[in-house]
Amino acid sequence: MAWRSGSLRRFLSTASSLFDRPLSATKAARVTEQIPPSTTLFVSGLSGRTTNQKLREAFANFGDVIQAKVVTDRSSLSSHSKGYGFVRYSNLEDAEKGMEGMDGQFLDGRVIFTEYAKPKDTL
Repeated sequence: MAWRSGSLRRFLSTASSLFDRPLSATKAARVTEQIPPSTTLFVSGLSGRTTNQKLREAFANFGDVIQAKVVTDRSSLSSHSKGYGFVRYSNLEDAEKGMEGMDGQFLDGRVIFTEYAKPKDTL
């Protein structure tokens, strides 16, 4: 099928609206689902090289870390990281400092994101 310049221009003008979705709409969708503060943080964007120990060390700069766990694929022989994990602090103040301090930071060459973990009963 041969494209005429007018047809292509019309297609691109309508197709571009599909990609013009503002980032704030995506962010707003996340904000509407308010997660109550917790001592456990959900950490996403982890590198495949990140270990439990590296995760603990990075978050220990902000308070007393009780546990740091990188979630791995159990079906894989080499236990590949799924790219996310959990960090549990001893108190809410440390968890808040850890979340604010590590959100958007680099860890093992990747930008990571932090938020309060959802309680297990709501999953």
